[in-house]
Amino acid sequence: MSSQQPFRSIIVNLATPARRCLRRQFHAGTPLRARPSPKHKSVKAEDMGLVSQKERQPKDVKTVEAEIQRLPPIDADQLANPDTLKPYSEAEKKLLQKVYTPEQIASIEAGEEAIDPKDLEDQAIMREDTMGLRYFDDLSTIHPVVDKPIRAPEENYDTNMRFKSEDELVDDYVKFFENSSEEPSMLEWQKFQDSQRLTVGKEEAERNPRSSLAPELPKIESLAKTVVSEDIEPAVQRLMRQTGYTSQQIARFRTKMLVDHRVVNQTRMGKQQRQYYLCIAGNGRGLLGIGEGKSAEPQDAKRMATLAAIRNMVPIPRYEERTIFGDVKGKVAGTEVELMSRTPGFGIRCQQYIYEMCKCAGLSDMAARVYRSRNPMNTVKATMQALLSQQIPEDVARARGRKLVDVRKVYYAGNV
Repeated sequence: MSSQQPFRSIIVNLATPARRCLRRQFHAGTPLRARPSPKHKSVKAEDMGLVSQKERQPKDVKTVEAEIQRLPPIDADQLANPDTLKPYSEAEKKLLQKVYTPEQIASIEAGEEAIDPKDLEDQAIMREDTMGLRYFDDLSTIHPVVDKPIRAPEENYDTNMRFKSEDELVDDYVKFFENSSEEPSMLEWQKFQDSQRLTVGKEEAERNPRSSLAPELPKIESLAKTVVSEDIEPAVQRLMRQTGYTSQQIARFRTKMLVDHRVVNQTRMGKQQRQYYLCIAGNGRGLLGIGEGKSAEPQDAKRMATLAAIRNMVPIPRYEERTIFGDVKGKVAGTEVELMSRTPGFGIRCQQYIYEMCKCAGLSDMAARVYRSRNPMNTVKATMQALLSQQIPEDVARARGRKLVDVRKVYYAGNV
């Protein structure tokens, strides 16, 4: 290796331009280095005389704090004083007329007259310090779940407290009968039972004991569990807990078995035969569900399909509670279904499976066509898929940012 080779490599490295790292431009706009330079230089507001040199200088923190301290303090009593709440003068009304319309000024004056000055003193004063609440709350009431519970004082705890013996309880009854009249009234007997003590020790320890347990949660009637009788089957009880329906509501649902056939499964034990059922359920007011059941016993398969259909019920969009919103399509495997909305009085003109589904869902005016394969199971599933794929006009109008007007209701004055 010669002595010129290291020197030659240094010269080559210095002459070679620096390599740039390739990177992707994620921004859609032109990069800053590729933008053309402006023809005219930017003019500062200070050079044009719009901003003075003093206004341009930033204020110090101490200066700002001093200005805040010079502001007059806000007195709640002064705000609530009726003498300070004077009506608008003529000069103030002229200034308001430049900003508001006469109707708006009249509403402002009416709103100020309706406000009682005492409300400003009691309710309208909001704390702005660091310890002030950032939400509105009525602090006069205590919520047992949200707020800190009120507990009994520690003095109400008695370590020597014990239950009364039978002899002590008998003595209490003897004293009651001795001090009362010959035949005590119901009121006296109720007072004795309310005031009778069952323990020996501090009275506060029994009446208002000290406890570390949290208060009980409030009971909500709408979420309370329904009373289940012993006659209801366990499967129906489980369905009632899952869906929230009562046994009367489940009995009123409209159900229909659309498909039933026998299936055979070949195993090492031979051919295993079972019965298959496909059921639909609905309330006739927009709810529809599909359920499948398979079992060796036909009755068990029917029960499984019926309960599954009720459990899978979902709301179906309905226009005027009689038809669907426009024409929709559904496809499952080789079956294609097309559902079309129709005018009032048209009726349900479609296949028998779709007819029963419309009856359960509460649709009275609709037409349908089934293309290609007409497998019963796929027809029912494709119809359900089509019903759930409707585009509601309100959602379309909200997505496009437009206002929706029903022309038929406007033209017929709502009588459609």
